[in-house]
Amino acid sequence: MKKKKLYVVLSCLSLFASNAFAQYTYEGNNKMNTWSVTGYGGITRFFGDLSQYDFKRGEREDITGVWGLSLNKQITPVFGAQLTVFNGSLTGSRRGYMSLAPGETVPTSRDLYFKSPSFVQATIDGTMNLNRLLFGFNKLRRWKFDAHAGFGVMYFHTDVYDMNTNELILSSNTEASSTTAGSWDRNGTLYTREYVIPLGLAIHYELTKRFDIGVDFTINHVNTEKLDLTASDITRHVTSQGIFGFYKGESKQDKWGYGAIALTYKLGRNAVRSKNGVYDISQGRYHLRWADPRALVPPPYNPTMEDADSIAKANMPKPVDPRLYTDSDSDGVADLFDKEPNTPAGSVVSGGGVAIDLDRYIRDAIRNNLPKDECEALFSNIEFDTDKATIRSASQTVLNQVVELLNMRPNCRIVLVGHADARAGYSYNMALSRRRVEAAKRFLVRSGLTDPSRILIEHYGEYRPLAPNTSAEGLQANRRVEIKIEPMNTLRSTYPAGYRQN
Repeated sequence: MKKKKLYVVLSCLSLFASNAFAQYTYEGNNKMNTWSVTGYGGITRFFGDLSQYDFKRGEREDITGVWGLSLNKQITPVFGAQLTVFNGSLTGSRRGYMSLAPGETVPTSRDLYFKSPSFVQATIDGTMNLNRLLFGFNKLRRWKFDAHAGFGVMYFHTDVYDMNTNELILSSNTEASSTTAGSWDRNGTLYTREYVIPLGLAIHYELTKRFDIGVDFTINHVNTEKLDLTASDITRHVTSQGIFGFYKGESKQDKWGYGAIALTYKLGRNAVRSKNGVYDISQGRYHLRWADPRALVPPPYNPTMEDADSIAKANMPKPVDPRLYTDSDSDGVADLFDKEPNTPAGSVVSGGGVAIDLDRYIRDAIRNNLPKDECEALFSNIEFDTDKATIRSASQTVLNQVVELLNMRPNCRIVLVGHADARAGYSYNMALSRRRVEAAKRFLVRSGLTDPSRILIEHYGEYRPLAPNTSAEGLQANRRVEIKIEPMNTLRSTYPAGYRQN
């Protein structure tokens, strides 16, 4: 039942950690420092058969210590990894330890102590920042609580002594001691190798942009009962029986722990740290041990109504001259370009809006024998009655003059643009403007235009009025077909003139 509960708890922690990993993974463009080096110095404590007390020194037990270095890599603000190397010493003692003497079948009491003067341990650990995981970045910003666990190897050499006589009873300096996991010959002493699993908690405080200080408490679970050369009451210390094989006593495997001061130096270029949770990437690089990478990504700009209004005003184009959209005299030339904005209705005008006597213009061209390949842009309008597509008599005169001009100027073409007022529906007015422009085209062809392919027609219904459709004069001005005479090589463009509808 206890195992099932443990599996449930581990599963929940795994899901929680996976979610945190996804939430805090840094994928931004701003570079951050991620490497650091930590130095350790502290005291050690042995937990096993030859240990009278757990957290109190027994007889003949010296204060033992450890020092170490670790190379740390912060992968995300929550998760990291470190390679740690320790060198230290251990000791332990126990009075009344039950052990078998030679020839005995019943264990007798012995007073023993051991020394492991210089062990070496190397592990690879994964770290989890509990503070960031549980409280986020806005609480305890300068504190870091790391739970860490890993796997590694430990090389040690142990001597066991009689507490009363200081006589060396047993030493791991034998070939038999290497049968557990391996050995290492160091300074003439044979070291036994065993696997170790460290579990611990480290608390760090960010002192400066480069240095952190903290404490680390770790229990190292060694995969052996031979760290103190004692495997429960089956051990015969005098003969080494029951220790150098794979014997397993009733006691638990050996452990050792330490409490150490940790000083961390954060590597990387241009190191800076946040000020009250405020980040400025222009100042340098923040360290992933402490910084919130999401805070380095500038939030999207959401302008207020005042900002939007000021931006719109700053980028607003200059107002368009309204004369570009008006044609007061309905001659087909916008007022902005019209040199004579008050020409009479039905006048033929030049590209500049100047009225031209078309009959005189044609006579002068014939009399002066002007080149036939020249063509001057001319504009005019012919108007229609309500709901009619019949050419008026006055308009027939203008169209006859246009035919004469086009036959004389083969380099010219004519563009006919049909319109209607707004007193019917859109589709009806579109069809009416088309009938009017086709009527004008038929008249030109029947009047003797030699090349009908030079006629281009367009029709827009009521969509491009010259005047408002609110008066009789405005309605009449909009019932029209525009006449545009232009050179054959002129590129066609969108129709620019006309009254702007609101």
